[in-house]
Amino acid sequence: MPGANERALEKAKTLPADALILDLEDAVAPDAKEAARERVCAAAASGEYGRREVTIRVNGLDTEWHDADLRAAAQAGPAAVVVPKVNSAQDVHNIERALELGGAPDHTSIWAMVETPVAMLHAEEIAAASERLTVLVMGTNDLAKELHAEFVPGRAPLLGGLSLCLLAARATGKVILDGVYNDVKDLEGFKAECLQGRQFGFDGKTLIHPGQIEPCNEAFSPSEAEIEQSRKIIAAFEEAKAEGRGVVTVDGRMIENLHVDNAQRILALAEAFTA
Repeated sequence: MPGANERALEKAKTLPADALILDLEDAVAPDAKEAARERVCAAAASGEYGRREVTIRVNGLDTEWHDADLRAAAQAGPAAVVVPKVNSAQDVHNIERALELGGAPDHTSIWAMVETPVAMLHAEEIAAASERLTVLVMGTNDLAKELHAEFVPGRAPLLGGLSLCLLAARATGKVILDGVYNDVKDLEGFKAECLQGRQFGFDGKTLIHPGQIEPCNEAFSPSEAEIEQSRKIIAAFEEAKAEGRGVVTVDGRMIENLHVDNAQRILALAEAFTA
């Protein structure tokens, strides 16, 4: 949500999104940065956004606004500070130290945007650099620019970088969010990319228009069929365990611990979506 737009910040209170990124970076003109900072920090500290996680995207580490943004965000105490173009573990350490010096509460985490070739190649180091870092956010627009890649259906030019970051997130126990889809009028293309992101293993997707929220929620929510199948797997496994049987099958398929773990994850997601 653009931090310079009061109406957008107000509208965000009604959106069915899990989290909000109140932006001080790309969506704010240079001469509006300071006013936007004050407005966004007041919004983040207001407690008026319900269960939505409210985060603040600060300007990049190499900009004149970064230090002041971090100090103000630390005082506002949002759920997280989103930092563009994090390229190294040292960048994470610098961000964490600035937040601590600014008095940020323990609940304010770091969401690192990984959007350059060097970030792809150091994704595991970035993800593991701090316990305060909880989320990796794919910056696919900047990554495509840096790679001189074209935007094509299926995102083949970006798949190597996406895979490296997914591996890093899973290796370090972090959440990872897929990048944005630029054409807000292309709903079918957006749905296809959401499905691809879910199939890849992303935990969710960053969005740039309210019209993308509902189809994204639908794409990343477990279906009724998945929920029912997960219940069957867990019930069959528990029954076999109680009877001392070592072999478990559901609908003719052999079931192992990994299938049970995945079923439990799907049911936990379904419960979270309906809570």
